[in-house]
Amino acid sequence: MHTDTERCVRAVQSKDARFDGWFFTAVLTTRIYCRPSCPVVPPKVRNMTFYPSAAACQQAGFRACKRCRPDTSPGSPEWNARADSVARAMRLIRDGVVDREGVTGLATRLGYSARQIERQLLAELGAGPLALARAQRAQTARLLIETTPLPMAQVAFAAGFSSIRTFNETVREVFGLAPGELRTRAARGPGAPAAPGVIALRLPYRAPLNPSNLFGHLAATAVPGVEEWRDGAYRRTLALPYGHGVVALAPKPDHIACRLSLTDPRDLTRAISRCRWLLDLDADPVAVDDRLRTDPLLAPLVDAGPGRRVPRTVDGAEFAVRAVLGQQVSTAAARTHAARLVTAHGVPVDDPEGGLTHLFPTPGALAELDPEALALPRTRRATLTTLVAALAEGRLRLDTDTDWDEARTALSALPGFGPWTVESIAMRALGDPDAFLPTDLGIRRAAERLGLPATPAALTARAADWRPWRAYAVQYLWTADDHPINHLPA
Repeated sequence: MHTDTERCVRAVQSKDARFDGWFFTAVLTTRIYCRPSCPVVPPKVRNMTFYPSAAACQQAGFRACKRCRPDTSPGSPEWNARADSVARAMRLIRDGVVDREGVTGLATRLGYSARQIERQLLAELGAGPLALARAQRAQTARLLIETTPLPMAQVAFAAGFSSIRTFNETVREVFGLAPGELRTRAARGPGAPAAPGVIALRLPYRAPLNPSNLFGHLAATAVPGVEEWRDGAYRRTLALPYGHGVVALAPKPDHIACRLSLTDPRDLTRAISRCRWLLDLDADPVAVDDRLRTDPLLAPLVDAGPGRRVPRTVDGAEFAVRAVLGQQVSTAAARTHAARLVTAHGVPVDDPEGGLTHLFPTPGALAELDPEALALPRTRRATLTTLVAALAEGRLRLDTDTDWDEARTALSALPGFGPWTVESIAMRALGDPDAFLPTDLGIRRAAERLGLPATPAALTARAADWRPWRAYAVQYLWTADDHPINHLPA
């Protein structure tokens, strides 16, 4: 979008928050870059130039605006709606892969050479993987500086910097302030300090956001010991590269309140990325809803509760196991089966607030389970053990950067994996916005009530007009049925 100057200028002059994260405005006279909705008086058009990423702005010598804080913009929705190499690279960079594995590790995961990845990212984002990772390190550092009492040396290494000197130089260059000055400014700001060991932050999103199905679904399907709904927040344990964490996510009018307890602050970038992915916070709800409203039978559901997101997962392998446990049983039965696996094979953790006891077991841990100990039909046991073996051996990957079509093919080849299970995993684990569940019982009931075609084939044909947002259409169709997943818990 940043190449459409006229459209960008209109967005900046109207301070349209819908475009935050789509592009950034750099002001030639002040050498500052802003989000489109910056509250200051817009600069003259001749002094504006536009970039597709914060990293590109920083690389061109601009520093972040202190008023609108463009580093806290929602991510571009393009990386969630696309499955090409650039989108997959951006999802991996957002997860901190470059900091942990370098550009070579990023390229290896994507199956390209480092030079090809560099060229593709430069063409679309105006910055290579190192510059994009550097921008993210700066953002992580700012969060740690402003929300924790950690010494600056620990902040530097936790944010992914290789030296304290590089950390100081980057923070000064990006934000126009020294690390100590950032902490002093934050201490003067509003808000109560977080409890010791807790990182409290706001997760931004594009309005509107309807929390009912998002948090209702997560709470209704929560696995005891791993997830819970408490005091208006969804809480769960997280398995992270350097340790484990516990997160509490609560919907607020203009943001998601996030409280993180981490055993190692180096996991902050990954934890935030997982939480944003879980809640689908980088979606563009206006584009989605406008498309779905073109169907006169679907439009009333969209108008009744616009801004629905697709509830996802923090771990693709975990969701695949839970999807198999949920085949042809009730939500309560699926939770019971999952809870038994957690108790028997999950890693115990300490929860400062109590209630959460384990991490969900990894495929490696589940590979050792005795199939006869599972209270499941024999065919379901075979399905589960085959899935776990494929995940543990690396023959099947269900990460955010996995190619959607390749994953569907691999899943369909496993015994017991029909369209419902495959598409559920594509929708919630892989994040495909066009995944569709025409055989789902709730979808078929909704179709009957709304006058949509009843058979899966006919409904799929009708749903062609909803593409590429059929996963969001699923969320709206589910609201036609009175089910706990559609309501925030009391």
